[in-house]
Amino acid sequence: LSPTFANISHSGTSGVGDIGSSSNTFGTVYAVATSAKYADVAENYSADVMYEPGTVVAFGGSEEITIAEDGTRRVAGVVSSNPAYLMNSCCPGEYIVAVALQGRVPVKVRGKIKKGDMLVSAGRGFARSEYNPIMGSVIGKALADFDGIEGIIEVVVGRL
Repeated sequence: LSPTFANISHSGTSGVGDIGSSSNTFGTVYAVATSAKYADVAENYSADVMYEPGTVVAFGGSEEITIAEDGTRRVAGVVSSNPAYLMNSCCPGEYIVAVALQGRVPVKVRGKIKKGDMLVSAGRGFARSEYNPIMGSVIGKALADFDGIEGIIEVVVGRL
């Protein structure tokens, strides 16, 4: 085996280890995936600054995305912390941000939120509950109750 495969071991029915690295990649991998460790599908976008995971972002600004304003209809999604699947890996730009498009992610929130509430941008990268949101403003649905000033909860992004 080449050194690239040196970290792979096989015991019983499962293979364990890594194939390649960030500097030593493979063109095509033929495999079967039946589960993922993380819970969202994300895509890289060029941002005007680097945003931390959980930040609500919108289309606009000096690049493709920027921090979302209160109630914007230009919601792009939420900055992902660990996407299960990341698209657009060759996205050009100084600040590249993985934006969760679908799935569950931690989101910065403010105000009273009930599990299942639809969330919209509250400004400054936060989300808030909205009973009757307008088209283009929905981030997703809350997976937990929140009754504080500001915090982080899991949200199913992309769900109406």
